[in-house]
Amino acid sequence: MTNQQYEVWAPHPRQVRVTVDGERHDMDPDPARAGWWVLDPAVARPEPGARYAFSLHDGTEWTKPLPDPRTRCQPDGVHGPSQVVGTDFDWTDGQWRGLHLKDQVLYELHVGTFTEDGTFDGVIAKLDYLAKLGINAIELMPVQPFPGTRNWGYDGVAWLAVHAPYGGPEGLKRLVDAAHARGIAVILDVVYNHFGPEGNYNGMFGPYTTQGHTGWGDVVNISGPGSDEVRAYILAAVGQWLREFHVDGLRLDAVHAYDDRRAYSLMEEIRAVADTVAGETNVPRTIIGETDQNDPRIVNDESRGGYGLSAQWLDDVHHSVHTLISGEQQGYYVDYGTIEILADTLRNAYRFRDTWSEYRARTHGRPLDLSHVAPWQMITFTTNHDQTGNRAVGDRPSASLSPKQLALRAAVILLSPFTPMLFMGEEFGARTPFPFFISHSDEELARMTREGRLHEFSRQGWNPTDVPDPAAPATFHAARLDWEFGQRGHKLYDAYSTLLAIRREHGFNRDDLRTLKVEHGDTWLTMAEDGHPVVLAANFSNARVEVPVGGELMYSYTSPRVGADATELDPWGFAVIRTTG
Repeated sequence: MTNQQYEVWAPHPRQVRVTVDGERHDMDPDPARAGWWVLDPAVARPEPGARYAFSLHDGTEWTKPLPDPRTRCQPDGVHGPSQVVGTDFDWTDGQWRGLHLKDQVLYELHVGTFTEDGTFDGVIAKLDYLAKLGINAIELMPVQPFPGTRNWGYDGVAWLAVHAPYGGPEGLKRLVDAAHARGIAVILDVVYNHFGPEGNYNGMFGPYTTQGHTGWGDVVNISGPGSDEVRAYILAAVGQWLREFHVDGLRLDAVHAYDDRRAYSLMEEIRAVADTVAGETNVPRTIIGETDQNDPRIVNDESRGGYGLSAQWLDDVHHSVHTLISGEQQGYYVDYGTIEILADTLRNAYRFRDTWSEYRARTHGRPLDLSHVAPWQMITFTTNHDQTGNRAVGDRPSASLSPKQLALRAAVILLSPFTPMLFMGEEFGARTPFPFFISHSDEELARMTREGRLHEFSRQGWNPTDVPDPAAPATFHAARLDWEFGQRGHKLYDAYSTLLAIRREHGFNRDDLRTLKVEHGDTWLTMAEDGHPVVLAANFSNARVEVPVGGELMYSYTSPRVGADATELDPWGFAVIRTTG
């Protein structure tokens, strides 16, 4: 719907009506656009605040009033009427020039559990804290409307709207404006590979989905008949976030689940919208793809057969570090767990480069061309919402690892040449879990979700009795961050802050992964840029080890003995060393 007229793409029904503030009006087919229905503006024109819904007739009967598939506001939830909202906002970020991805340190957060308020305004209250830590970009888990009040956000159904309990569109704009005032970019996590299972009425209007299932929902129709309009819907959402909401970038969820068979990839088209907005505003826009395919096309530019995204999430470094420190080898972790694998992954970004994967029982991946892809185009992390939430109890690394081990993980990630991302609370070793949670009003959906989670965890070797009920309010409340952290938390926070300062001041956001020098022994590893005097030495064992690097100690979480030519590291210790000579 535009602000000029009520309109809807609905090629499936034979008749369409719109009810505006209780008044019902028949709509007419648009002679200029196949499948579209419009209401004469002389009958009713969209005014901010008006509630409206569409009814569809299939030749036999009328449906109940349904929300607009392209609604911008759902004040009463995903089943209620849509609301007309204006686009005006008193922006104060006219001096904001943005941040290039190369310079970003990301912080992933879930609005509903980040603070007690569970709102955008609650996030605003923590922006100064994040800036002091050294964060200059926040990545919001999906904020599109979902059923109920408790959800990770990946069950969204209205891709142009903002979840009302978080603060709606006005609240999101306040957050972006406030973040920019503090030098912090805002990235939105968006889901275009499936719709949520509750409140998704889009299929009654037109072919928004097609045959097949992603594991989370029906396949979105971006390649079949009618897909031009579905793509236009997605690109309209992309443009809305980047233009109207001043958002600095998007993280595209699970791009490997796109049914993308057309000559021009949807990812190319999304990137083109971002490039256009960046050119119009002179503010860089970042597009990040999430994929586990180890496919260079994600970040390769068009001249090399790629989609040209700014970056991709990179699980491999996380898995390599996690298995070494935790000792876990179940599920996909079976392909990791040695110093050699960590060193190889740090040198090449991808663990699998057309090589054998035991977990997949096949070869996997393709090498990156490191002469064309910069390491900062890979997003790395010590954990994220998936790596924490897709565990049986949603336990964070801090639930089982010592502070020394947590600091060691942080040092490897934050001083790597890749773009680092923190998951909310990890910087102080938060003990609150982050399990999967939902609040579906449909009890059958809730039951299916419970059973699906139990089946998945059983398949991975977890004890089903440990899995909390995702629909229970207590599961959600347990995930809210506890911001009262003691001496242990403050020391870990200082470690993160110091490591981020070292990264910033000594240029660890490098342009060429081929210059990274990684050496290792049986349990230790050193990492530095060739010719650069600052070296990270790390001990991945429970015994003291000697590492053949010496010089001046810049920082450590423990008490290493740094000599002129060698350093003795504590168990699970690391040292940032300035070499001499």
